[in-house]
Amino acid sequence: MKKIYNFNAGPSMLPKAVLLRVKKELLNWNKLGASVMEISHRSIDFINLTDKIKRNLKKLLNIPNSYKILFAPGGARGQFSAIPMNITRKLDTVDYIVGGHWSNEAYIEAKKFCLPNKINVRENFFGKEYITHFNKWKLSKNSKYVHYCPNETIEGIEILNNPIGNNFANKIIIGDFSSTILSKPINVKEYGIIYASVQKNIGPPGITLIIIKKSILYSKRKDIPSILDYKNLLNYDSMFNTPATFSWYVSGLVIKWLIKKGGIDFASKLNYKKSKLLYNFIDKSDFYNNNIHYNNRSTLNVIFNIYNTNLNNLFLKESRDAGLIALKGHNLIGGMRASIYNSMPIRGVRKLIKFMKYFEKKYG
Repeated sequence: MKKIYNFNAGPSMLPKAVLLRVKKELLNWNKLGASVMEISHRSIDFINLTDKIKRNLKKLLNIPNSYKILFAPGGARGQFSAIPMNITRKLDTVDYIVGGHWSNEAYIEAKKFCLPNKINVRENFFGKEYITHFNKWKLSKNSKYVHYCPNETIEGIEILNNPIGNNFANKIIIGDFSSTILSKPINVKEYGIIYASVQKNIGPPGITLIIIKKSILYSKRKDIPSILDYKNLLNYDSMFNTPATFSWYVSGLVIKWLIKKGGIDFASKLNYKKSKLLYNFIDKSDFYNNNIHYNNRSTLNVIFNIYNTNLNNLFLKESRDAGLIALKGHNLIGGMRASIYNSMPIRGVRKLIKFMKYFEKKYG
């Protein structure tokens, strides 16, 4: 079988070691004679599994005891609604830092529940997209919280440095870390809520990780849907409804794999090395182009274009034939996108560069 490297933006590739473990345990998990997909989520075996996942996450991210770890259905989109419903009243002002598609989607959803202030932070300078410095962000004086997405997967643009400064004082900071969670260090204590759908760096889709400060674990609305109420998630140990047990199980294996590899420090160094290799090649090429300023280039979602756009479909076909799949850019912007999350080995990036060199030489 040809070696395949999967550059999908999500659901993304999983570590081979994890997939082999899943295959081995699929019919007989934990010596129960049944698959993990078949057992009760309320069984002691599954509860022990979820408790261990939480302990491992606390270890990886250095989560203080003043925070709770929750798992929710509905993906990150579900949290676009859940966050304002749990924290605000109808006339509360909140700030949304908008640097790309997903932060804008969160802002649009928040308009249904409170009064969000949209702060556009992406600009263009001589054809290069960049994020304005956080000191220039015009936050509302009385905003209840500030929401931002550090990495926009569609546009391949990232807020690489922590944007929290003096103008954020006394505000609840909320981060959508769906694509960067577990890929680099996070100072959890600086945030009120960190949330992430798991299908980038943690596991298969189906659940959303929420790390929330205990002091804001409340809902002010009587009409909040029960499934979105953080108090219910807490009181029922994230099992108010039957959760996506298989996703939870595989996520636990990925977390254990990352700990064994060396944790966040290992992931951060490797991801930087992978992205640097790919960006350096693109920058030296007259055939390919990246339109993001180097201060804001995404570490995990490398966007690039072929100057001759007539070659796009041919590039995608030949790259697939070479064992490099899912390089098509998002429909909103086109071009190419190489998502190189934690599970992508550096040899996958090297193989991509080798193919790009071949393609440039053949058609350039």
